[in-house]
Amino acid sequence: MKAAPPILDIQNLSIRRGNTQILRNVSWCVKPGEHWVMLGANGSGKTSLLSALTGYLMPSDGNISLLGQRYGDCDWRELRKQIGLVSSSVRQMMPDREPAIETVISGRHAMIDLWVRVTREDRVRAKQLLRSVECGYLANRSWSVLSQGERQRVLIARALMADPRLLILDEPCAGLDPAAREHFLQFIQRLGLSAKSPTLVLVTHHVEEIMPVFSHVLVLKQGRVLASGRKTRTLTATLLSDAFRARVKLTARGRRYGMTVAANRSVVV
Repeated sequence: MKAAPPILDIQNLSIRRGNTQILRNVSWCVKPGEHWVMLGANGSGKTSLLSALTGYLMPSDGNISLLGQRYGDCDWRELRKQIGLVSSSVRQMMPDREPAIETVISGRHAMIDLWVRVTREDRVRAKQLLRSVECGYLANRSWSVLSQGERQRVLIARALMADPRLLILDEPCAGLDPAAREHFLQFIQRLGLSAKSPTLVLVTHHVEEIMPVFSHVLVLKQGRVLASGRKTRTLTATLLSDAFRARVKLTARGRRYGMTVAANRSVVV
């Protein structure tokens, strides 16, 4: 039996704008059954990498393949519909008066502020997804009255409306208080363990947000891949000290991690 193609395969990707090298020879392969975390300091290239793989930033060199199809050889506008994205930029664009069920339905049509005719099938599917993200009771509540944690779950349901194979969670815990963050992370753990879960990629600065369901880690530094592979191999104090240019201590309790930074003791790397 022929092996399934990688969900995502990036080879020697470089992006230059003028005299600025944004990404340099980035290679990253995400296989079916893996859930990844992308770590890196501000300016490490995380946002640029996401923009490239969603087709909003043109590569200067290298190749990007999604589900076996290569960027440039197919209509990327159609292919990127297989990528669900939950980010603060999407959250900020939602209309205040829109009920949650319509926010979810808008994901099928890739539009903000739903204006197309909504079918019965759309409503049934949206209600199912809201229940799957444990927010069925929010269907008729407007965006303006939802908490930050509820909004993030609704946006995940919205992303799932198009049945993506890859779901990117770009700093989804930003703005959440500690209790709301932990409740949301436990939800992500349950989502990742479900049989129907798409491949997950969590983009974060915080190792505390890496739940046990995440199997692999990509660490970026100054537009390059510093480390990539299984979590147990890549998540080390030495690598994180290099990535964040500070002396850090990594701790593990159960299957969760914590990180502390030594004050005023910069690491020269």
